Amino acid sequence: PVENGQLPDPANWGVADVVNYFKATGFEEQATAFQDQQEIDGKSLLLMTRNDVLTGLSIKLGPALKIYEYHVKPLQTQHLKSNAS
Repeated sequence: PVENGQLPDPANWGVADVVNYFKATGFEEQATAFQDQQEIDGKSLLLMTRNDVLTGLSIKLGPALKIYEYHVKPLQTQHLKSNAS
């Protein structure tokens, strides 16, 4: 769901929201790692480092890099900007 042209704050996402986000962005296979293996909710997602994504989720390197660079990092940046005011 989009609010005011932006995604809702990931800090409020549950594990299912994180999984659904990654499924919707084309990482169907990798999305289950956030739920089954590590139970990553929105707050955890915002705390993840590049190394966490690359080594902590048992995801192949290629998809893991894309997930971090194109999704986790931008969500973290957006969260920081929206909470800086």
